[in-house]
This record gives sequence, structure tokens and C-alpha cells, in this order.
Amino acid sequence: MSTQTREIKSFLFSQYFSDGLRISMGLLLPAVVFAQLGLLQTGLTISLGAVCMSVIDNPGPVIHKRNAMLIGNALVFLVLIVTGYARFNLWVLGTEVTLLSFIFSILIVFGNRAAAVGTAGLLAMVFVMDKDIARSEIWTHSLMVLAGGIWYMLMSLMFFGIRPYRAAQQALGENIRDIVEFLRVKADFYLPEINIDDNYRKLVSKQIMVSQHQDSVRELLFKSRQVVKESTNYSRMLVLTFVDLVDMFEQIMATHYDYSRIHEQFGETGILEDIGHLLHRMADELDNIGFAVLSNTTYRSAKRFSTDLEELKAKIDTLGASGNTGSNLVLKKILINLRDLNQKIVDIYRYHKARTSKKPIDNPYQVEYDKFVAHQDFSLRLLLDNLTFKSTTFKFALRVSLVCLFGFIITKSSALLHFINAVTGRTVVFGQHSYWVLLTIIVIIKPAFSLSKQRNYQRLIGTIFGGAIGVGILNFVHNDTAQFVILAVLMVGAYSFIRINYGVGIVLMTPYVLILFRFLGLGHLNIAEERIIDTIIGSVIAFGANYLLFPTWESEQLKQSLHEVLTANANYLTKIAESITGIPVSTTEYKLARKEVYIKSANLSAAFERMTSEPKNKQHKSKDVHKFVVLNHILSSYIATMASGVTGRELHKTSGENLKMVKRSINILNDSAKKLGGVGVDFVGDKKLDGSEQRELTADEILLKDQLGFIHKISADIAKTADAFIS
Repeated sequence: MSTQTREIKSFLFSQYFSDGLRISMGLLLPAVVFAQLGLLQTGLTISLGAVCMSVIDNPGPVIHKRNAMLIGNALVFLVLIVTGYARFNLWVLGTEVTLLSFIFSILIVFGNRAAAVGTAGLLAMVFVMDKDIARSEIWTHSLMVLAGGIWYMLMSLMFFGIRPYRAAQQALGENIRDIVEFLRVKADFYLPEINIDDNYRKLVSKQIMVSQHQDSVRELLFKSRQVVKESTNYSRMLVLTFVDLVDMFEQIMATHYDYSRIHEQFGETGILEDIGHLLHRMADELDNIGFAVLSNTTYRSAKRFSTDLEELKAKIDTLGASGNTGSNLVLKKILINLRDLNQKIVDIYRYHKARTSKKPIDNPYQVEYDKFVAHQDFSLRLLLDNLTFKSTTFKFALRVSLVCLFGFIITKSSALLHFINAVTGRTVVFGQHSYWVLLTIIVIIKPAFSLSKQRNYQRLIGTIFGGAIGVGILNFVHNDTAQFVILAVLMVGAYSFIRINYGVGIVLMTPYVLILFRFLGLGHLNIAEERIIDTIIGSVIAFGANYLLFPTWESEQLKQSLHEVLTANANYLTKIAESITGIPVSTTEYKLARKEVYIKSANLSAAFERMTSEPKNKQHKSKDVHKFVVLNHILSSYIATMASGVTGRELHKTSGENLKMVKRSINILNDSAKKLGGVGVDFVGDKKLDGSEQRELTADEILLKDQLGFIHKISADIAKTADAFIS
């Protein structure tokens, strides 16, 4: 199967395409059914409720979807009633726009799903504020929209009820492919003539994606009682595959060394190139398994790497016997990691193969899954604590409310209409769909400047290109059936791409909207022109607001991300230190510490990437931050490398020198975290340091000493970089 064919099939089997199909069916079906009964307007009104609920229908546990859509339906209905009466007085309507924009925007403090509920409320307000509804019809119209919301909720829940494991399986398959990409970048470090610095940048970017998607899978699996509690092979396959996948990610992280040094030492032998190519072949095999999981098909693995590993071992032994390259201990350690990685691939394949077997899959892990997912705080105290200018959420909500008020005033201004007509030399029917201005503002403006900037650009360009495509379709395709088929295809494409490539989603969405308005009897050229003008106005307002109105720059928030990742690494290192001092560390404790490092590291890397999209004069010490991000990745990788060698092994009698070096590294990380406003981590193994005997080190302890020495060096480098950022 060619790479291009694989990518297309992967997309068609993905959760994004499934979401696109589900959302499109939920939106189209009411309109189509009622159109057949001669009640198209009724169908469209019902579909409006489905549109609002589709915003809430984000990936996650079914129970969370259900609760959010229940609240969303009640909220949308209430907003429709209030807006229906408020629209008869511009002053009252303007006040409502301002207040509701603030209230619904600040809901983001309760998490993304609560923010989606707020967005649904804003959409309901925007869609009805310009609609010509008589007072006597307000309740009827609101009830029809509510019916559409309930229809969509029931349809969505039924969809997941029929195939309860499919969403988790899709997310898991996609996460496997994320790790494949990460592994391929990691493999490139061993290839000749690789630019190590450039490859680090790629690696950090891939790590962000892996961590974010793992968090989504973790929530889908561990917050779904049906998956965790059931003892079916299918549910066990999902859980065990994910647990091994996270361990595999650590294993890949653990294949991290001083690449410049090992290239100098072994580059001319060809052994590093062999390692790189073997890692690429392992990535290909894992990719095949990931595709099988994603597509829910059977894959008969033809590749086993035992022979390759034995050949690699023979070459490493030969190099060690020759003595020309010095110690080959590092290569032996890499070989151990490769064997562990191969075993994880075999285990994941075995789980997938056994999912349809009648013989139960054994669960070797005793993990408290509930501890691995974040539990959202919905207390009133959390909201009240954010009602201050020190809160970025408060500033964001205030920015949205003021910008929506400004957009509302602009759309109701006759002076603007005269100005546009003068500039274009045409009589523009402006204001008939002026809610598009507010709609543009709502979907573009985000808490982070970089995301708003990206959304702004994508929506503007996407609307222009999509408008041109839509006008072309309407000019050259005159058959109603053909237009409807094109509309359906564009709708599925738009809702499939909207989460993975917003620009493409808008390019597809704009023509389907134009075709829809054509079915409603409105002129497509005027509608296209109005939509583009409204989008430009909304984009300009949103961009100006993000730059001028209570802006929040990433450099102002970085201190928190920096000290959080330092504390996480110190805690991770502490768990390893406790293990080698003889203090029992449970699997859950260790994995929780590891998870925290990966999440905080990904958050820091994402914050840095957002900062690079901001104006240059707002990028405070970006070179120091970039250096910190790279050093942090190296540190966490080295700790993972050391962890893979000491966890579960009897090394608690290691030398006092090694133990003291651990303590010094932890202290350095703690001191830096405190300077940045964070807290330190207590190391309860201190009392075991003084009594450690001095003796000749074993081979494992010599390797451990080298690893601890490098960790100490990297910790010191991180401390210097943190000091440079603070100064």
C-alpha cells in the first residue's frame, strides 16, 4: 500500500471523518425530511439547534457528552427566549450581547467542554438576533430549535451506544501513528550528517502532539467506566495497548544519549546507521499495527526483529573486542532499549490479534486508572477567583464582550453601509446577515494571541477561496440534485477538517453555506460578497482586539510553565532516587510522575511555539526559552533512560557518591523552580546518604554514575538558563 493511499484510508477511518459524517447527518436530516413535507423553514430551524449541539459534541467520554448537551440544550433555549424579546430594542440587545459574551467566555475556566457549552449559547444568541420573528412566535421558534438540539443529542448518543469502543479505538490508533512519527524523528539522530539542533526542534514539536493526543485517549479510556470495568477482550485490548503505548513512548524517550559524542566515537564504524535504520523499520511495523487498530482490521505481522537485534549485538560485541572505539557500554544500553521496544511492539500486536479471541486477555498491570485523569473543578470559588485582572481568563472574557459589543455597533451602523457602498461602487445589501460579523469574532478570538492570529488568517483566506469555489459551483452546476450532493460532500469535508485543519474546513464550509442560501432563494453573488465583507470586518476587529485590548503574551505566562516542568522533573528524578535508596515506589507513583513530566514538557513546548508567533518585541528572551525547552527535553529523556535501567532492579546499595549526585541534581532543580515562583520537591531518601558504603562499582553502577553525571550537568545548564530568563 502506497504512503498516499495509506494516508487517505487513515483519514477515512479516523475519528475526524466519523465526526464529520455524524455532524453532517445530524444537521442535514431534519432539513431534508421537513423539506419533503414542504416545511423547509421548519427543518432549517430544527437544524439550527443541531448546529449548536454539534459544537459541544467534542471527543470524550459519552457521559460527559450527555451531561454537557443536556446543559447546552437548556442554555440555548433560555438564550433564544431572552434574545427573541431583547431584539425589539437595540439598547437591550446590545446590553445582552455584552453580558452574555462575557459570561459564556469566562466558562473556559471550567475546561474546554464548558467553554463549548458557552460557545453554543453564543451561537444561539447570534443566530436569532437578526431573525425576523414576531413576538407571538418566539416560544414556538425556540421550542423548534430545542427539538433540534435534543434530536442531535439523542442521535449522537445512539451513535456511540451502537459502537461504544469505536471512538477510543480510533483515538488509540491515531496515537500509535503519532508515536511512529516521534520514533522516526528519534531514529534520525543516529543517521550520518544529521543536523542535531534541527532534529531537536522536530522532536519537540512531535512530542507536543503525542502528549496532547495521549491525554485525549487517557480521558476517553479511564473516564469511561464501561471500558475500564468491563472484562471483555475488546475493552482490555484498548486499556492494555494504551498502557504499553505510554511505556513505549518512555522507551523511545529513553533511547537518548549525547548524540554528538556517540557520533564522534562510533560514527565511522557504521553501527549508528544500523541502529537508525532498524528504528525506522520498527516504526514501519508499528505504523502497520496502528493502521490495523485504527481501521479495525486484522493485521498479520510478517516482521520480527530478533534476528536484526542479534546481528546488531554481534557488531557491538565485535567493536568492544577490538577496543578501537573505547567502551561500548552505551551501545549495549541502546541495544537493551531496542529489545524492550521490540517487545512492546510484539505485545501491542498480540493484544490487537487477541481482541476477537474467546480466551481472555490477561491484565498484568495493577494500575489505579482513576488517578491518571484530571478531574475538573466546577466550584463557584474557581470562578470567583478568576474575577480579577490578574487572571488571563478574565481578561479574555472581558475582551470578547467588548469586541462583540463593538462588532454589534458596527453592524447596526448605517454609516458603515454607506462607506462600503462608496468603496465598492455597488449597492451592498448589508445587515441582512450581519450576524456573520459577530460569528467571525466569536470563532476567531481566542485566549492566546498566536491561535487568534492563525485562526484569523485561516478564516479570512478560507472564506475568500471558499466563496470563489461556491460561486463557481453555482454558476456552472445548475441541477438541484447535483448541487445538493455537492453540498452534502462539502459539509462532511468541512466538519471532518475543522479540528485538524481549520483553514481547509473553512474553504469547504463557505461554498456549502452559499449553496444552502441558494436553496433558500437568495442570490449567491450578493450572499458571497456579504459573507466576505462580514468576515473581513470581523477579522480586522478580532485582530485589533487581540493586539490592543488587554493582550496576554506568552512570555508573561512562561514563568509558570518553566517552574512546573522543573518541579515535575525533580519529582520524577526523586522517584528514581527513592527507588535506588531502597524506598518502595509503586508502579502507580512512578507512572504518575512520568505522566506529569510529559504533560508539563508538552505544555512548555506548546507555549514556546505560541510565543514564536507573537510580535518580535513581545518575545521576551526567546533564545533562552528555546534553550530551556531543548535542555528540558534532554533532561527528561536522560531521567527516562536511567529509569529504564534502575526501576525494579536491586541498586539500592549503590555508592554514596552516586546518591549524593542525585541529591545535588534534585536540589539544583528545586532551587531553580523556587526562583521562578514554584515549589521544591522533598527527597525523603536523604537519611540514607551518609551511611552508604564506598566500594568498587559494578558495571551497572558505572553506567548509572555516567548518567547521573550528565543529569547533573544538564540540571546545572538548565539552572543557568532559568537565571538568564529571570534577569
